[in-house]
Amino acid sequence: MFAEQAPVLRGFFVRRGANDEAEDLVQETYLRLLRAHQAGGAAIGNPEAYLFTVALNLAREQAVRRQRPVQSLEEMENMAALLAVGDSVEDATDRDQRRKRLQALLADLPERTRAVLVMQYRDGLSYKQIAQRMGVSSHMVKKHVVRGLARCRQALAEDAPTP
Repeated sequence: MFAEQAPVLRGFFVRRGANDEAEDLVQETYLRLLRAHQAGGAAIGNPEAYLFTVALNLAREQAVRRQRPVQSLEEMENMAALLAVGDSVEDATDRDQRRKRLQALLADLPERTRAVLVMQYRDGLSYKQIAQRMGVSSHMVKKHVVRGLARCRQALAEDAPTP
């Protein structure tokens, strides 16, 4: 089935904008199919349909990753330099104001979204660990993270002074 469907899957991913990653996504699709088969659950009734369902999910995940802004190395170095500089009174005041604003933003989020963000960023848990604790799928955890961060970014953008 791999040899037969690989070119079709490759084209599927390329049509969805994953030109450079198409081969990797084809491999990941088959890997997920193999894992599902080896998991020992119910037999996959229609492996080809399952294969394309997995491929569609991977294409969606890839599209979300492409939409995320990528920080340049220069931006990351500037951030590191700012963090390395000693704290002044103004820095401490700004940091305290940001912390209070973030707490207010978190308080406005839906309870489950807030819990997910806290577990990920404060506690350092992975999506899988959070999903297990909350009794939801990793995909649902990811949705909560994306929604929560989007709301926070929007609120911070609204608060930013306009030039």
